[in-house]
Amino acid sequence: MKLIKNEQIEKNTVKLTIGVDKETFEKAVDKAYKKNVKQITLPGFRKGKAPRKIIEKYYGEGVFYEDAVNFVCPEAYEYAVKESGIEPVDRPEIDIETIGGEEDLVLTATVTVKPEVALGEYKGIKCEKTVYETKDEDVDAEIKANAEKSARLVSVEDRAVQMGDITVIDFEGFTDGVAFEGGKGTNHTLEIGSGQFIPGFEDQLVGAEIGKETEVNVTFPEQYHSEELKGKPAVFKVTVKEIKVKELPELDDDFAKDVSEFDTFEAYKNSIKEKLDKSNEARTKAEFENKLVEAVCENAEIDIPQCMIDNRIEDLIREFSYRLSAQGLNMEQYMQITGATADTFKEQFKDQAQAQVKSSLVLEKIVKLENIEATEEDVEKELQTMADMYGMELDKVKTLIGDNERESMKEDIKMKKAVELIAENAKVAKSAAKKTAAKKPAAKAADKAEDGEEAPAKKAPAKKTTAAKKTTTKAKKDEE
Repeated sequence: MKLIKNEQIEKNTVKLTIGVDKETFEKAVDKAYKKNVKQITLPGFRKGKAPRKIIEKYYGEGVFYEDAVNFVCPEAYEYAVKESGIEPVDRPEIDIETIGGEEDLVLTATVTVKPEVALGEYKGIKCEKTVYETKDEDVDAEIKANAEKSARLVSVEDRAVQMGDITVIDFEGFTDGVAFEGGKGTNHTLEIGSGQFIPGFEDQLVGAEIGKETEVNVTFPEQYHSEELKGKPAVFKVTVKEIKVKELPELDDDFAKDVSEFDTFEAYKNSIKEKLDKSNEARTKAEFENKLVEAVCENAEIDIPQCMIDNRIEDLIREFSYRLSAQGLNMEQYMQITGATADTFKEQFKDQAQAQVKSSLVLEKIVKLENIEATEEDVEKELQTMADMYGMELDKVKTLIGDNERESMKEDIKMKKAVELIAENAKVAKSAAKKTAAKKPAAKAADKAEDGEEAPAKKAPAKKTTAAKKTTTKAKKDEE
């Protein structure tokens, strides 16, 4: 094999002309013959026994060329990439220049390559740093949330529904006096004030009594997922079957023993503060580093090939799909709920994908300029972190990590070190006000109706993209 020509035909696009000697191609043709002969029947020969030359004479000389090219192409392309020193970022487009007879096989591979990065300033970046601290109310809120998880539900029968109650309801919806499809549910659990149903529905159940039918008048949002119901007024006939309230446990030593490994409430409370302190420290560090990387990227100039952005969009969609599946949803269901199309859904990830591709290219350039390396000690620490995360022995984790995964890990470590370098050389513009990390409720893609019945009155989740991928490093705290 030989690389005949390496030419740049346009920006970020290279065309490689590759020669494969006829001896190598002949072996590939013979391999293709052996692969296919068992399926070939010719007059005068048993199935699978016809000689290659007879088959080629009968069907033509090139009968096995397609498979033969597929056999030699990967190795030939890999060889040419190595010889040329290019960094492809997409699959190549392969064309055949010459084939067969006494000629060598000549292929061309047209491929998009990694773009050049023109770095701007990346040391001495001025950046504001927001420091997050744990307040007493944060600790109390975390304890309250854990107490909520341990709360037991107690039935209430001597009063009407109040805000915050957990109810079990039957409902049926009507528009223009006619029941609409999917608007009926039985034994549905609804927490009043949770915002699970469309605006106004839950508020109108306050004061409803057990066993008595209540009429709820609402208007479906203009952005509702059902075209037939968008913006339409509706009446729901609702019967409250049960009312329950949460009974929270006493915040004492017994509670601490139930929800943690600690014997006293005081020790448990201190552990919550330590956890929040670490979380706030990590948030402070991550936000500072992300701001710095964004600033460095703004200073850089790159003409990013569209295929790199498209490929990253596909990665983000796959990641989003995995998270949906953890909630019991698939992409088709999510698209129906949000009313998104494949194109509009991809568009939501466009800016995020472009930012991530650019930051990766910029950090790779810094790694190269600064000769940043990942040592075996660095890899060992990373593996230990993985072992601790999954509760496994370090040696066991090592057996599960192959050479490719180890190399990928090294690349990630180099990128983290690049961010660390930027952070260590950064200048804090001014001391930012210290803030408390607010507790954020987990977002839900969609609520599931009980007993397999859809609750059409629920709000369609707002269209949103996954949070921007944040680069995390072990950078030292900047105390300037």
